[in-house]
Amino acid sequence: MSEIIITAVRVIDLRFPTSRHHIGSDAVNKDPDYSAAYCVLETNTSLEGHGLTFTLGRGNDLVEQAVRYLSRYVVNRSLNSITEDLRAFARLLTDDTQFRWLGPEKGVIHLATGALLNAVWDLYARAEKKPLWRLLAEMEPCEVVKAVDFRYIDDALTEREAIEILASHRSTQRERLAVLERQGYPAYTTSAGWFGYSEDKIRRLAKEALAEGWTHFKLKVGGEPADDLRRGHIVREEIGWTNKLMVDANQKWGVLEAIDRTRQLAELKPWWMEEPTNPDDILGHARIRREVPEVRVATGEHVHNRIMFKQYLQAGAIDVVQLDSCRVGGVNENLAILLMAAKFKVPVCPHAGGVGLCEYVQHLSAFDYLAVSASLDDRVIEFVDHLHEHFVTPVRIRNGHYLLPTEPGYSIQIKEESLARFAYPDGEAWQETMQVLRSNGKA
Repeated sequence: MSEIIITAVRVIDLRFPTSRHHIGSDAVNKDPDYSAAYCVLETNTSLEGHGLTFTLGRGNDLVEQAVRYLSRYVVNRSLNSITEDLRAFARLLTDDTQFRWLGPEKGVIHLATGALLNAVWDLYARAEKKPLWRLLAEMEPCEVVKAVDFRYIDDALTEREAIEILASHRSTQRERLAVLERQGYPAYTTSAGWFGYSEDKIRRLAKEALAEGWTHFKLKVGGEPADDLRRGHIVREEIGWTNKLMVDANQKWGVLEAIDRTRQLAELKPWWMEEPTNPDDILGHARIRREVPEVRVATGEHVHNRIMFKQYLQAGAIDVVQLDSCRVGGVNENLAILLMAAKFKVPVCPHAGGVGLCEYVQHLSAFDYLAVSASLDDRVIEFVDHLHEHFVTPVRIRNGHYLLPTEPGYSIQIKEESLARFAYPDGEAWQETMQVLRSNGKA
């Protein structure tokens, strides 16, 4: 194959009207429209690289514009010139001396960075004819570490330590791969427990999920205390007390209220309390964990970067790391987070409640098991059963487990007809929505 040159970047403001049916709703985000700033790296060959970053609707255009700005750093570059030093390329995106002022390494700018870096990794894996998890797992430890930016985290994890972690599991990787090929990676479902669902719907969906083989369930909380407990007991009535139930407050409470509410919810025997307070409050999470030791504390989907995860781990503030595939700077930064979590011996259970996030994180968790943590203990990937029909190679679930992806790439390519229909605001789906609103006098 001739040298692969990235010739252009196509960026799309993609939005799905999930708020109509309360899909994705929680105590804070009550009307989300699952959305993505989606980018396609076009090349001088038949190969493309696809990437996205997830949002909840309004403001998606801001991330789209940030991706367009950052795309200047990939156009007219060869793929080899990027992959030969992925750490340097990531820094190129995060160290723009004027654009960095809007971050640094957080918010809209970092979301855009994640989309673009993930697209590069997708193109890289396609060029190597491997699914991303295999590309990473077959790299030599020093190659993986070369993609990680240790700036700001080397007081918690050094390059030498990272290489040692990866090297220590090389000889037994084949046995773990056989486990994933045989049974898949364990998952949990959030699809039965959205905040806006009625109690009857929660009961029905929990019963259906149990019949499908699910053993781990998550319920959104953060409403009135009595309502949360009642909804929790409904789920417990359907799934029993041997299956796992997690509760998620989506940052609803301050620290003191979070302590009180977590104590109240402890009667449900939750496997973890997720996002009990503001994700920037590392010491607040540490206090909640300290004062309610019977309930594990989990967070991560809104933790901006590897530096914050470092501090969470150093402070002993969380029991579960919930990395997000594109909240931080894409694959590169998630490699750093996986390695730090392994050093601190904290399990990683990725966030995947959003369009494309399930497709993404299955690769990261498979790599974690094969090469980093070498463990499935207390580890599950979130699954939401929404919007997978729009993907060229959607996730495959069997008996509450993710099956290993087999196609080359990062599994994130969306069908062209879906890109056209759900492009905002001119796609057919949104034109139909506006027509309905106008007819009801709401537009």
